[in-house]
Amino acid sequence: MAYKDELGRHGEDLAVDYLRTAGLVVLSRNWRCRHGEIDVVATDSERLVVCEVKTRSGTGFGEPAESVTRQKAARVRRVTQVWLTNHRVRWCEVRFDVIAVLAPPGGQVTVEHYEAAF
Repeated sequence: MAYKDELGRHGEDLAVDYLRTAGLVVLSRNWRCRHGEIDVVATDSERLVVCEVKTRSGTGFGEPAESVTRQKAARVRRVTQVWLTNHRVRWCEVRFDVIAVLAPPGGQVTVEHYEAAF
């Protein structure tokens, strides 16, 4: 489990670096409430961008982005509503993205950004 946690943290760090390089400002990381967790909340100055980050070391169980199910997307949307309430954001456009990180041991790391994924 420690390797999986470390891999996940590494993937989230890469995703945050990617978003910052793309010009987004990261507002929250690993924000939790009783309904679940949001990996990354950012803004591109026009909208809130909520990112689900999925990291895998290989594709033996499928591509990283394929693990974002309808149930997971619904949970992220629910948690986002709580985030908005807790941060006193009355209304703003929200986009839900997936950032897929493939980090094979000793191999080339790839970061794919799927905008408006769900």
